[in-house]
Formats: sequence, structure tokens, C-alpha cells
Amino acid sequence: MVEMANDPDSFLPKPSRDKAKQVGPQMINMLRIAQENGVKIAFGTDSGVSKHGENAREFALMVEAGFTPMQAIKSATIIAADHLQISDQVGSLEPGKQADIIAVSGDPLDHIEELLDVDFVMKGAQIHKNKD
Repeated sequence: MVEMANDPDSFLPKPSRDKAKQVGPQMINMLRIAQENGVKIAFGTDSGVSKHGENAREFALMVEAGFTPMQAIKSATIIAADHLQISDQVGSLEPGKQADIIAVSGDPLDHIEELLDVDFVMKGAQIHKNKD
């Protein structure tokens, strides 16, 4: 299981911490049940409490819930674009579509956690993040 990078006790008020401790363990099981029953899941959260980029931890949680790494990646690309009804513009690498591309050192299909260590981001043919 993926652990929180930040201790929830350090940034959530007590009522929110109590609810997270109650609901949190049920979330993976609910995701598993939805996936097993063919529910299309779009990657993302409305939590607003994590640092930019840390939402990639959701990939590992999805794999823990029974998704293949490719299904988890598609949930953030193709399926998310379908849900937002913008798949004619984004969501897959095709001529005429916009795309932000990330590069990682390893193969996320072998180790989904590779998506937590992005080497660079490319948008509009410009590199915006580079480890070097």
C-alpha cells in the first residue's frame, strides 16, 4: 500500500482526520468493486490537500485495487478525456491532439511507482521539467 507522504495529523483538522481514518480503509475495496463491475474510473481527486505531483500516488492505489498498470494509466488519459467529453482534443497521442508528455527512467507497466519519479515534462514541444 502507498503511504501518505505527509502525516494527515499535521494538516487535517481533527474531524477530518477521524473521518479519513474511518473511510480510508474502505476506499480501496470500493475501487476494487467498481473496477470488477466494469465502472469506468477517471483518475483524479477533489481533495485539494496534496502537493502538485503527489496525486500520482493514486496510480499505485488503483493497482492495489486490482487495476493493471495500463488500466490505471488509461484512467488518467483516455478515460479521463472521455469523461470530460474532450477526447477529440486530448487523452491519446494522435495527430491533431494536444498532449503533455512525461518521461520516467523505468517502465511503469512493470512498476507503476515509476510515475512518481518524473524525469521531464514536455508540453507544446517544450521541456518544462528536467532533472539535469
